[in-house]
Amino acid sequence: MKIMSTLKSTLLIGASVNPDRYAYKAAERLISLGYDVFLVGIKQGVVFGKEIMPYGTKWKDIHTITLYINPSVQVQYYDYILNINPSRIIFNPGTENTELEKLAQEKGIEVIEACTLVMLATHQY
Repeated sequence: MKIMSTLKSTLLIGASVNPDRYAYKAAERLISLGYDVFLVGIKQGVVFGKEIMPYGTKWKDIHTITLYINPSVQVQYYDYILNINPSRIIFNPGTENTELEKLAQEKGIEVIEACTLVMLATHQY
């Protein structure tokens, strides 16, 4: 019998190996809390034992996408993000994008403008 985690699988787009970046801090917090975390970023590397994969990597059963890329960069990710078909997308501060938010909502994807770190700290994740 396979035991499934009740924690939401999360794809973090905009992952970084730089400890000063919020994406790094979010990855650290999610992983430390036991979330199933997957990372996509421009620069390859390993963060807390998780490999940063390139844009275009295929994913299945992703509950949440949390974004750490600015709206001008997001345009090239629209199809990628929407085809993953997560249950929700978190637009962290500075990543808010009404166009992508509307496209996601039209597909029935929940859209949240919030900080992943604050959501985790306040048990709202």
